[in-house]
Amino acid sequence: MKVLCGIGGSDDSFRALDRTVERAAVANDDLTVAVVDNEDASPTTDEVIARVEATVSEAGIDAEVRRVEGDPGSRLVELAETEGFDEIVLGGGHTSPMGKITLGSIAEFVLLNAKTSVTLVR
Repeated sequence: MKVLCGIGGSDDSFRALDRTVERAAVANDDLTVAVVDNEDASPTTDEVIARVEATVSEAGIDAEVRRVEGDPGSRLVELAETEGFDEIVLGGGHTSPMGKITLGSIAEFVLLNAKTSVTLVR
C-alpha cells in the first residue's frame, strides 16, 4: 500500500508516525512522510525532520521524507491525489470533557476533502 503520513511536530503527529512506521515495517508499505509547517508545534521543522529520519532509520525501512510548504491540509490532499496514495495517516483529535472528539484544522480539512482513505491516530 502507498501511504502518506502527514506530520507537523505535535505529540499526536509523532504517535501517528510511530504507528505508521511500525505498520510499514510489517506490511512492507511504500511510505512517504510529509513534514508540514505547524505553527502550534514547538519543535522546528528541521528538528521534526531529524526525528522522522531517526524513527525511519531505527525501524530499518526505506521511506521518503520530504518537507511540504504551503497550506498543510490542502498540500496533503493535493499530494495524495496527484501521486496516487492509497491512504493518508494523520495524528489528531482530542476528546473533550463532554466526550466529543475535537479535530485540529489540518486534520479536519484532510478528512473533509481527501478522496482517498484517511486514518486519524489519536
